[in-house]
Amino acid sequence: MLKKHFRHICIAVSAITSIAFSGTAFAQADYPNKPIKLVVAFPAGGTSDVLARMMADEMGKILKQPVVVDNIGGAGGTIGMDRALKMPADGYTLIQTGVGQNAVAHGLDPNLKYNSLTDFIHLTQVNYGPNLLVVNPSSPFKTVKDVVEYAKANPGKLDYGFTHAASGHMAMELFKQTTGIFMTGIPYRGGGPMMTDILGGTIPMIFINQDNALPHIRAGKLRALAVSSAQRNPLYPDVPTIAEAGYKGFEALSWSGLSVAKGTPQPIADKLEAAAVQALKSEAIKQRLTSVGFVIPELGSKPYTAFVKKELDTWTRVIKTAGIKPQ
Repeated sequence: MLKKHFRHICIAVSAITSIAFSGTAFAQADYPNKPIKLVVAFPAGGTSDVLARMMADEMGKILKQPVVVDNIGGAGGTIGMDRALKMPADGYTLIQTGVGQNAVAHGLDPNLKYNSLTDFIHLTQVNYGPNLLVVNPSSPFKTVKDVVEYAKANPGKLDYGFTHAASGHMAMELFKQTTGIFMTGIPYRGGGPMMTDILGGTIPMIFINQDNALPHIRAGKLRALAVSSAQRNPLYPDVPTIAEAGYKGFEALSWSGLSVAKGTPQPIADKLEAAAVQALKSEAIKQRLTSVGFVIPELGSKPYTAFVKKELDTWTRVIKTAGIKPQ
């Protein structure tokens, strides 16, 4: 009697498990059946937001469901990351990851609430772009060599502008550490006032994202000395890399990608990865990215996951060496 009762229980449990599994499988096969949220950890209107909306539009067409951008800014992108990871890991929350919130942030705060290597499934990198080392056209500096020689001969007498923990700030710290020079940093609360001052000749140099530098360089209001990528940028073919100046291996990039929270069912993550890769291969997106100097990198989850780890390690080391603290 006991055996018979036990057998009935086993059959019932098996049936429930089978139904649950079938329901999950159906939900995954039916995915997506409602709009998908794309969390952007910065305010609307900036470069991160523009890139996210571009991807949202194209992926929405591929997935046949709207992809809706949700801007959750604050604390250098860390608030958005933390909130996004607390949302259900069901594939209906995409997360825009990037250099600030998923690499630099770990160097600034070792006790960050999330781990960019273990709390995410990274789907694909979307873009990267160099920073440009730029000077006012009235500056006597024409090359990286000119800057380094002057700074070594006059320690601390050469100034530069920066906004705290931005990619240009990180590029400058890496530049100083790589070249062994000491310069004096002038902090700014935002890129706007800093740009005003370099255009006016108040500060001699900055590192700045290539898309923000482009109109001023074309207008002859800034002079580019070098790009911070490993290769020359197609939009600035005549501007050498810092590596070409003798600092082999130098690279400091601004980048973003798409990820989901760990725990998202793998078939759903795979579908999102495929949609993102397909979107990035479209002529419309390729044209929009390359027109402002962004480069489309190797696509897919595996290369992006490795890239995030490399960047996290690099900027954690640079920040520790420089003694930079969070604000």
